[in-house]
Amino acid sequence: MATIPLTPPSRHVITVDAFHRMGETGILAPTDRVELIDGEIIDMSPIGALHAAIVARLAMLFSQKLGATAVVWCQNPLRLDDVNEPEPDIAILRPRADFYTTAHPGPADSLLVIEVADSSLAYDLGVKVPLYARHGIPEVWVIDAATRRTRAFRQPVGHGYTHEASVEPHEPLSCPGVADDTGKRLVVELARLLPLLK
Repeated sequence: MATIPLTPPSRHVITVDAFHRMGETGILAPTDRVELIDGEIIDMSPIGALHAAIVARLAMLFSQKLGATAVVWCQNPLRLDDVNEPEPDIAILRPRADFYTTAHPGPADSLLVIEVADSSLAYDLGVKVPLYARHGIPEVWVIDAATRRTRAFRQPVGHGYTHEASVEPHEPLSCPGVADDTGKRLVVELARLLPLLK
């Protein structure tokens, strides 16, 4: 008796346009915390107080220091291609007078992407960082909320980055592509910005 080869079920890939229509028609509620990764709708973790505080503190610093030299994009969509629209915690974007009112920013608009991770650290490192690399995002920081330790990724090639560093909270973090409004490279030290609780 001949064996029948098993064929795995195929995935139904959702496009970014279909994803948006699901929101417009109410299939996805405004309160749903979801993002589109490789054509799949992914539930995002609830935002805890520590996570929210780190994002708010960084957003305030970037807004104060960068002024009109960049757009600070907090927990908003970044359209990478037709099947990927993640919502990074912070993206530092090239300035645009219209603040991206006609379309969500994409890879060419992005200078730095930051993910703050509490329960999502493995996912951010294993899925989001390679996704950003594939789309040429020049630099990504993944901040471990509990320890304030940051993994910094720079120079995307294929599914990864050629430069990776682990930065302790008392060490300076900087991004070559992001300068403050005086033209100096912006430096962040997380231990000073938001000290660890004892």
